[in-house]
Amino acid sequence: MNCEVKAKDRVGTINPIFTCQPCGAQYVSIGVKDCIGIVHGGQGCVMFVRLLISQHLKESFEIASSSVHEDGAVFGALDRVETAVDVLLMRYPHVKVIPIITTCSTEVIGDDIDGVITKLEDELLAVKYPDREVHLVPIHTPSFVGSMVTGYDVAVRDFVKKFATKGEPNGKVNLITGWVNPGDVTALKHLLAEMEIDATVLFEIETFDSPLMPTGDAVSHGETTVEDLQGTANALGTIALNRYEGGKAAEFLEKKFKVPAVIGPTPIGIRNTDTFLKRLSEMTGKPIPPSLVRERGIAIDAITDVAHMFLADKRVALFGNPDLVLGLAEFCLDLEMRPVLLLLGDDNGRYADDPRIKALQENAEFPMEIVTNADLWDLEDRIKNKGLELDLILGHSKGRFISIDNGVPMVRVGFPTYDRAGLFRHPVVGYAGATWLVEQIANTLFTDMEYKKNKEWLLNVW
Repeated sequence: MNCEVKAKDRVGTINPIFTCQPCGAQYVSIGVKDCIGIVHGGQGCVMFVRLLISQHLKESFEIASSSVHEDGAVFGALDRVETAVDVLLMRYPHVKVIPIITTCSTEVIGDDIDGVITKLEDELLAVKYPDREVHLVPIHTPSFVGSMVTGYDVAVRDFVKKFATKGEPNGKVNLITGWVNPGDVTALKHLLAEMEIDATVLFEIETFDSPLMPTGDAVSHGETTVEDLQGTANALGTIALNRYEGGKAAEFLEKKFKVPAVIGPTPIGIRNTDTFLKRLSEMTGKPIPPSLVRERGIAIDAITDVAHMFLADKRVALFGNPDLVLGLAEFCLDLEMRPVLLLLGDDNGRYADDPRIKALQENAEFPMEIVTNADLWDLEDRIKNKGLELDLILGHSKGRFISIDNGVPMVRVGFPTYDRAGLFRHPVVGYAGATWLVEQIANTLFTDMEYKKNKEWLLNVW
């Protein structure tokens, strides 16, 4: 077997690939319209995550903290939730949805947020805000287990579980995008529009590429409404693009409301985008139009321009969210590249059963290593101390110093990317994403060829 799957062989973490569960829940919450989440924990649980998301998206948005201090950590802090909800409703008259997101400290002390929500609905909301639509959503994301990926998955399920209401069929498709950028949402909506498919996009963050208007109002917010979430129970079917970032919600809708679920593959590259469109066509009966066939041809032409001459046999290491890493690895194989190292940053027990990993194990024609519960020291150690030779790194900005220190070029992709301008505008999904990715990879390698004087003469005649 050329593809080996194994867990990190060290105790502890050095330079983590992921942050914790509440981050994922917060990323989901910003996609909901008229929603401000309350993170029940210390202020740092909001401050650092908000900084990370703002660095990535270069936008301002609103999220709140219950601001638990030492006394709350000892005696319980449910009173902080009650105060936070009241203050939020007083200060923001438009707010309808308030997810209450737990953290490690409040889960350890055993704060009953489900119970306090019942109390708030019976007392505060009924007495002080009787004529106002307010929905409180409990989201349990203890950060001593899982990662931001599992936190995202849990939050998507909990939002859907809270609102989905059985009614008349609406003829729509539920599209759960997973952890993507505004540019990805734009690209996915374009594919849907070309096929004339009416879809509920969860969660709608396209508007986080916000304009700076003469009014000065530059606060970003999502566009998924309460009505959108309620209607998920009445759809033709659900397509969750990412197994680990929305799969739970798709499975819930299928089990609870008999809404057929299709999970994956992540539509990165030509092959997976073809599969995505075929599944949309099968679910809705809509044909794939000639316009998308042409877009596919343009993407294949862009790939053909560079793949065999410049990308073949280039050795690549990838790290980041598992669905993204596996989708990128499949795309690299289609580009004739060699993804020799895949780093997945948590210990999710379901990886061993992932059909994509099984396919890699069965078909890999060169040595490939997949490391679970990995950190970025696993990458650095292999380069510095174990002789791993690489031509390229694909991953988010936290790996930049490994790239710089070891002279390995790097394409920024995933979350967070903060040391390059405007990456959130460019999709990695769909045919447009395939074109952008292959050109980013090629241009990064071209630049490296020039810096290192490595066959740069090829660029004169290409």
